[in-house]
Amino acid sequence: MVTSVTSLTRSGLSDFVVQRVSAAVLALYTIVVLGFFLATPVMSYDVFIGFFQSLSMRIFSTLAVLAFAAHGWIGMWTIGTDYLREAHVGGSATTLRFGFQMICLALIFVFVVWGLNVLWA
Repeated sequence: MVTSVTSLTRSGLSDFVVQRVSAAVLALYTIVVLGFFLATPVMSYDVFIGFFQSLSMRIFSTLAVLAFAAHGWIGMWTIGTDYLREAHVGGSATTLRFGFQMICLALIFVFVVWGLNVLWA
């Protein structure tokens, strides 16, 4: 079996499970936030802040940020390994794929740090 050091879990089955669980978390988060907006008759700044500043929503939002990061990394890793191959882009495929993955990783890192800063600062 071939594994990659840049894979999230180093196993295709585990990556598949993480991808599906993270999608379920993001779907549930979307439903909760949409439900809040639809169920709140008068939206004001205080109501909005009160909802998102509650400990349960902060924890759920943190989980959603981490799920988004895992989901995004597995998706971008799959795109990189599937389409940035020698057969498609020539001899520089490994360098191009590594650069692509490092840019994706840097952007995901910035997203996670920024998201957690917004939630907990």
